[in-house]
Amino acid sequence: MADPHAHDRLIASLGAELAPVRRLRPPWLRTLGWLVVVAVFAVALFARYGTAPMLARWAGAPDLGWAGLGAVLTAVAAAWAAFALAVPGRRTAWAWLPLAPALLWIGASGLGCLRGWVAPATHVASAPEAGDCLFFIIAFSVPLSVLLIALLRRACPLRPVLTAVMVGLASAAASASLLEICHAFDAAATDLAMHALAVGMVVAANAALGGRLLSRESGRAT
Repeated sequence: MADPHAHDRLIASLGAELAPVRRLRPPWLRTLGWLVVVAVFAVALFARYGTAPMLARWAGAPDLGWAGLGAVLTAVAAAWAAFALAVPGRRTAWAWLPLAPALLWIGASGLGCLRGWVAPATHVASAPEAGDCLFFIIAFSVPLSVLLIALLRRACPLRPVLTAVMVGLASAAASASLLEICHAFDAAATDLAMHALAVGMVVAANAALGGRLLSRESGRAT
């Protein structure tokens, strides 16, 4: 006859080997933590360049201000969507959250090409100057993307590529927002093309590399 206490001893031995799992904080709170790091970068840039040049540009060309607001909201929405998608059971529809602010960002940026005047304290960027904007966005996107991926790996997202796309969009939008602090160029076609290229490169790199890092297979391997 089977020992009825054997099952209890087996369950107790298996339970003793289990490590406690810390519950993830809500997506909005984790998003706020990431935004604190973005804010630290912003404070450092404001300390270097001040707020006057940026506010003067926005006052003379409000479309630049709306584009900056759209970039900020896109960064917030995309980061929130990434953290939400990383939670099992959350709907894929979270990926649509950054759509509206992204349309504001893109639309307001494009209005600059239709203006007949140059924004105050700016000039039309040359090709090398526009290249500096590309480098700025990529350079700031790298640490912001790495931080987001590190925060998301604990959740082990079930849709790693889609989550990584949100990571790239959030990081690129945040970097574009930071660029507004020291951006001395008007929204000309050359400059905007470089911005679009930088954002596309960041999103594509995150989809390719971040998707692998966030996959369940990668999580088990580490």
